[in-house]
Amino acid sequence: MRGLFTASLVAAGLAGRVFAHTSASHNDDGPVRRRKSLGFGPIHPHAVFRANPPQVHAEGLAPRADADPFDVARRFAEVESQGQSYYVRPDSYTDKNTGVTHVYIRQLVNGMEVADGDMNINVKDGVVLSHSNSFYTGSAPGVLDTTPEAATVHAEFCAKLGDELVNHHATFAASSSGQVVMGSQADKEKLEPIQHVYDSNCAHVDLPSQFATGSDAATFDPYKPLLQFMIAAAPTRAASADILSKYDEYLSKMEATFEHHLVGGAEQPLGHIANVPSTVSPVKARFMYVQVPSGGKTALHPVWKFEVEMEDNWYEAAVSVSEPHHIISVVDWASDSPIPSPKPPADKKGATYNVFAWGINDPSEGNRTIEKENFDAHASPAGWHALPYANDPQSESLRKKKTEFWRNTTTTWGNNVFAHEDWEGRNAWVDNYRPDAGESLEFDYKYAPKDTDSSEALEEAQKYINATVTQLFYTSNLVHDLYYRYGFDEVSGNFQQYNFGRGGKENDAVIANAQDGSGYNNANFMTPPDGQNGRCRMYLWNTASPYRDGDLEAGIVIHELSHGLSTRLTGGPANSGCLGWGESGGMGEGWGDFLATTIRSTSNYSDYAMGAWAANRETGIRNYKYSLNETINPSTYKTLDKPGYWGVHAIGEVWAQILWVVSQRLIEKHGYSDSLFPPTPLANGTVPEGDFYRPQEFTAAGVPKPLVPKHGNSLSVQLVLNGMKLQPCRPSFFDARDAIIQADEILTGGENKCELWLGFSSRGLGPNARVDGRTPWGGGIRTDDYAVPSACKPETVPEEPKAPEDDDGDEFIYM
Repeated sequence: MRGLFTASLVAAGLAGRVFAHTSASHNDDGPVRRRKSLGFGPIHPHAVFRANPPQVHAEGLAPRADADPFDVARRFAEVESQGQSYYVRPDSYTDKNTGVTHVYIRQLVNGMEVADGDMNINVKDGVVLSHSNSFYTGSAPGVLDTTPEAATVHAEFCAKLGDELVNHHATFAASSSGQVVMGSQADKEKLEPIQHVYDSNCAHVDLPSQFATGSDAATFDPYKPLLQFMIAAAPTRAASADILSKYDEYLSKMEATFEHHLVGGAEQPLGHIANVPSTVSPVKARFMYVQVPSGGKTALHPVWKFEVEMEDNWYEAAVSVSEPHHIISVVDWASDSPIPSPKPPADKKGATYNVFAWGINDPSEGNRTIEKENFDAHASPAGWHALPYANDPQSESLRKKKTEFWRNTTTTWGNNVFAHEDWEGRNAWVDNYRPDAGESLEFDYKYAPKDTDSSEALEEAQKYINATVTQLFYTSNLVHDLYYRYGFDEVSGNFQQYNFGRGGKENDAVIANAQDGSGYNNANFMTPPDGQNGRCRMYLWNTASPYRDGDLEAGIVIHELSHGLSTRLTGGPANSGCLGWGESGGMGEGWGDFLATTIRSTSNYSDYAMGAWAANRETGIRNYKYSLNETINPSTYKTLDKPGYWGVHAIGEVWAQILWVVSQRLIEKHGYSDSLFPPTPLANGTVPEGDFYRPQEFTAAGVPKPLVPKHGNSLSVQLVLNGMKLQPCRPSFFDARDAIIQADEILTGGENKCELWLGFSSRGLGPNARVDGRTPWGGGIRTDDYAVPSACKPETVPEEPKAPEDDDGDEFIYM
């Protein structure tokens, strides 16, 4: 059986993520080369997301508000799973802000996990509010299913994927839109140097004959499937060719060590495979199933699931166990007992920073000022410059008294963020340079770049590394604290070294690289599952002289950190594979743009471009500015059908534009808050209402209800984050829309339902919007719908004839 493409073309990236990022040598001022990034996988036509599903109660009894939410979810899952086996994932949690318990369930077949067999059940007061289900519904196959039917289904899936890739390549090459994605100008003149990025395969690489063992071979050996993936994932043609030429040598050097536990659990044994080419750490491997749909059938395929950390990528890949080894799906993450919480040092002095203050997006908008460290008793109880020795990556090299718990630092090193330079663009970071303010904790450094010619531009930018790292540390910590206050806390997977005994997995603060030397004109964020450090890489931009520093444009930093937010909240903190491609991957980009734009906005409405300062381009790095004016930004749901809109960034800007319009509806109704930060908590931990929250309400039993932001912009941020928690893994635009509307139902009783529908429908995402023939790349034919429920009909619109009813019986008015 031959692969879809020959081995000479395997240095490849697939369309879903091809233009996610760029990289280049700092000694090369020519065209920026693109960082290769793979991202593709099946679309599951049987997957569903339902709000307000029929309830399942014990012995036909009415729901009880005091019922254990996990018991409610299990009873519901017993019915919904139709007898299939499953387990409740340990990253399930109750959101203390909303009272909703998010229960994540993973399917088991033959005692093994189905990696994409997920059920997310959202429970409150004994009621299942919503749920999603992507369980495999067919009969259980053999452990190694090499039947002709399974092989045929997968071959059809791969063939269709390959055809769509070719079509997208053709339409993109013919497009003259010249979209800039984090700085890379993807026009026809620059396509030729990166032609190999488009040439790839879904099925497998044609290995030299001496290595091929035939399509009937089956083995549990992870080495060949992994090496097969590395040939495709290798960052360059040369690296792929090297693996092919030394295939036997690399195969013989790879070594696996498997973890086996005394007490068995649902997850399969975890392997660590060392000496893998093009990687920077041992590859993690598990044996699982994945679902492969094609032609109306879905086959369950046994795979090795790999976690592969490279210099520029961090992949989660599924490769078929049986030969020839097919790459079925791949996502680029480039998204025990509580410990008693000792009190932070009472005499700890707060730091100060000379920075562009929160709300100043970039140097063109204002001057630097001295800002104070933001002590927030909820978000950062120990401040920004303290962490326990036990959670400190540097602690082994430090002398400390055995009685000491906290380490107070004088550099840009703390519990939430490790910020430093990375001029060499390497993976090492613990000992990289970072400014040291000494006991004064006054991070006050000069920033006054002068005009230079290109030969001195890099050196000029590096002169101000202290100011740059300080700014990155300040912005990143504020993003941490802001998102924490809106519900991105320990149990939901936020980024902290120490979790203060409040749940979740620790030792995953953000590693923030300033002026990263692996590229120009870009930024990226890698989001592994909870308990592993997120990694943010910020680059210089050679778009002006002197070079512009992405670390100083807050919108870019916020966009990247928001990848960590949306990836950890969607599908649960232990599942980082939910936003990999198509509409889901696009929304991962869109949330970043929306939140960055919302944070920089003011009470005086304005249109905003993304990345305009760094790119030295008034219209920014997207196709359009974010605007209420349809002449300035005409994007609707159907815009995704246009040539050039198959990449995740283009999809994302449509989603961000829709959210921008929705948020303005809420602002029109509720007004605008000049600060998105809630009031500082009191000494007893309670949060004063101030002018931020509505007066606290209580249930009949005296239990406080969730605090509700009173202004439109703060409310929109809250609903967007709450919606991420409710939506399923691999959500569509429809799923995310419905989750936001349900988030409002939970938080406010649905008082903003009409404003939300009016906002979504005004950009084509009304209740009857649809997509026919949706594909893994996000393809298909979309139909805009400008309808709203009849109850939401604006009073100013004249009475119109009764419209047809939708499938649920609700009437809609077309506007």
